[in-house]
Amino acid sequence: MKSLDAILESAVSEGRTPGLVVSVATRDGVVYENAAGVRALGQAEPMTNDSVFRAFSMTKAVGAVAAAKAVEMGLLTLDTPVEEVLPDWKKVQLLEGFDAGGKPILRAPKVKATIRHLATHTSGLVYEFWNADMPKYMEATGAPTILSGLKASLFSYPLQFEPGTKWDYGIGIDWLGQAVEAVAGERIDAFCKTHVFDPLGMGDTRFEVEPHMAPRLVGAHIHTAEGWGPYDIAPPPSPEVYGMGHALYTTGADYLRFIRMLMQNGSLDGEIVLKPEIAAMVCANQIGDLSVGKMTSVAPPLSADVDFFPEQENKFSLACLMNTKDIPGKRRAGSQSWAGVLNTHYWFDPAAGVACVIMLQHLPFVDPNCLAIYDAVERAVYKELG
Repeated sequence: MKSLDAILESAVSEGRTPGLVVSVATRDGVVYENAAGVRALGQAEPMTNDSVFRAFSMTKAVGAVAAAKAVEMGLLTLDTPVEEVLPDWKKVQLLEGFDAGGKPILRAPKVKATIRHLATHTSGLVYEFWNADMPKYMEATGAPTILSGLKASLFSYPLQFEPGTKWDYGIGIDWLGQAVEAVAGERIDAFCKTHVFDPLGMGDTRFEVEPHMAPRLVGAHIHTAEGWGPYDIAPPPSPEVYGMGHALYTTGADYLRFIRMLMQNGSLDGEIVLKPEIAAMVCANQIGDLSVGKMTSVAPPLSADVDFFPEQENKFSLACLMNTKDIPGKRRAGSQSWAGVLNTHYWFDPAAGVACVIMLQHLPFVDPNCLAIYDAVERAVYKELG
């Protein structure tokens, strides 16, 4: 897959990113791993295949798998009402608007949210980056962001719509992690280590930057009109609550093992992480007739607008975006994908037996630099593999 080498090198030489790692696998195993550029601008340390990245929203698929494991263990069902597991959920209200003085108008929701709603972004919870009412609400109430790591931040987000009536992107997975903790009787970091990371040999995937990972941590960057610069962004260390929407650190190699497990019906290298029927549930459409629509950014320095495959209808599984049609020269229908805000990306294509992880560490999310790299890598992968 030598054509990928040139793509990685040009991504750096053309200034599209300070550095990146790309890892590719088929059902037979890993077929490509390479890195280019540097871990941090202004430093000589080169990017390497074992570099450690802030995963941010790539954490979400791990949270969904943790919930699926709890389902497999008989601790939950997807249709379990959230309030049965987490009674404090009853405090979450629905935002109807603001009065003349800017005070939020809230009411109790009419629909009881379920575990499925939390996992699939159909709960009504929406990030402040994607909904203009959320920054207004947080300013009016002084509510802390979920990125604070405070348990109180779970209650900073009122519902924007009745559960199950719409898809929109938010902190449902953070509540989902709390639900798993409640039924499993242990913290989510311990649960994930026991049931996901250790069986898959993901020794560089953790909720904190452990000593063996710290020397390989990649610097975060932002691209502005003046060019590239450092940007201070990271999950809070030792938080009150580990947010399953954003808390993980990982490597390209580790995350590739995770998505290969999902592509291969819950198993990898003889280790069964999920039973086949549970893995199939994770990768099935879980939003019914709803569709994943365009996400319009209200924070352009952090993210461009996100419009997944606008030429077709898109669904959401328990863990990932699902495209419903083949994309010429790229992934097949039924492929699963998602990303992290610092432009860590993945997809796996069960029909073609292809999995890929593209690890960058820069903002804005899905800017033209990132999209050009993603497109070139994906096209090269399918061309090389025939």
